[in-house]
Amino acid sequence: MTIARIVFWLGLAVWLGSVVFLSFIVAPSVFGALPREEAGRVMGAIFPRYYVLQSAAGVLTLAAALLLWLRARESRPWRTVTILIALMLAAAAYAGAVIQPRAQALRTALHSEPPSPETQARFDLLHRRAVQLNGAVLLLGIGCVACAARPRA
Repeated sequence: MTIARIVFWLGLAVWLGSVVFLSFIVAPSVFGALPREEAGRVMGAIFPRYYVLQSAAGVLTLAAALLLWLRARESRPWRTVTILIALMLAAAAYAGAVIQPRAQALRTALHSEPPSPETQARFDLLHRRAVQLNGAVLLLGIGCVACAARPRA
């Protein structure tokens, strides 16, 4: 049980830490320091690794949460945590496997002179969805922390 708790908390910390660091430190810094096209290329190189890290942390966290749920005396909080983790993992996996490759494919067309309005609109939609999913992962993760850290009576 102790190892499952360590894996759970470490996985969740790495996962949420990566979301916070990329969203609030890396992306604003890269876009603030580099021209837009170059910043887009840098972020495009970071995203595949970012999503692999999220998926790995998510799988470990989900496995630990499932074990803690099965072994808990009071299973309801761990059931909730496990469901939240599964939703987080689904959102991150979809963003990494579907949205990110599609956005990356459009990135080259965006930097042609001038990009077509349709291409820009499709990229903007994908970017907005990726940001929304990333925000959902963060909020669900905060909910996991609150639920899992709640003292048991």
